Amino acid sequence: MFKQISSLLKLRIGIIMMFTALAAMVATPGQQPGGFEVLVLAFAVLVSAASAGAFNQYFEVDLDSLMQRTRHRPFVTGRFHKSWVWLLLMLLLLFAGVSSAAVVLNGAAAAYIFLGAFFYAVVYTVWLKRRTWMNIVIGGASGSFAVLAGAAAVDPAMSPVPILLALVLFFWTPSHFWSLAIAKHQDYANAGVPMLPVVIGDQRTAVVVLINTLILVGISVLPFFFGLGWIYLAGALAGGVYFIYCNYLMVQEPSTTLAMKSFFASLVQLVFLLAGAVLDVYLLA
Repeated sequence: MFKQISSLLKLRIGIIMMFTALAAMVATPGQQPGGFEVLVLAFAVLVSAASAGAFNQYFEVDLDSLMQRTRHRPFVTGRFHKSWVWLLLMLLLLFAGVSSAAVVLNGAAAAYIFLGAFFYAVVYTVWLKRRTWMNIVIGGASGSFAVLAGAAAVDPAMSPVPILLALVLFFWTPSHFWSLAIAKHQDYANAGVPMLPVVIGDQRTAVVVLINTLILVGISVLPFFFGLGWIYLAGALAGGVYFIYCNYLMVQEPSTTLAMKSFFASLVQLVFLLAGAVLDVYLLA
């Protein structure tokens, strides 16, 4: 049952968003929140992302049933049955996350947490995914809102560092997801979802991913010039160069194996960047 619940709530994505928010909080100049506030931020981002992830699966049962990657999700298999009760639980999760942030942190942090869930559940899932290849570009802004939520917990008036980190997440999402979409091209084609590889082909998408990642890595270096130190810079460059290298291999041969290698490289890049930001603050303070 735990595996089914974890799958429904997309906890892996939620945990990534949670750590992204916490890293942005640490990297933002200002008086850091206390332990209780940090726990509330982590809770609010995690449960709000879980609410959006669950709605995504509730809304996309028809698509999920056509894709090898998603056909074992609980609403598809019948382990869970769609009803208004599930929608109510999703709304309660979202309310718990946003309201706890509003009460304990501030209104700006709560607003960004809400917008992160809204962009994934409504903008991406309902409005864009079935209609345009720009789905993940616009809808992927949900990750940027996690960064802004973490920063707002320290200072609602944004400084350059969190704004740049939010831009990093904005450009990271397409490179991350389009790599997966190349690997799962046939899945998306079978479901009729206009992901970029389905629209323009794997080879051209791989080139777009490489260009996007070059922009991403260029932006990821900029926080070094606005207050973060050499540990952050080393992490951003190490992860970024590895991601670019894997993108380059995918351009040479946009196979499933190399696309998945690029997909996992995106996670390595993000971990190096976020870990670099946190270590930079704690070790060079």
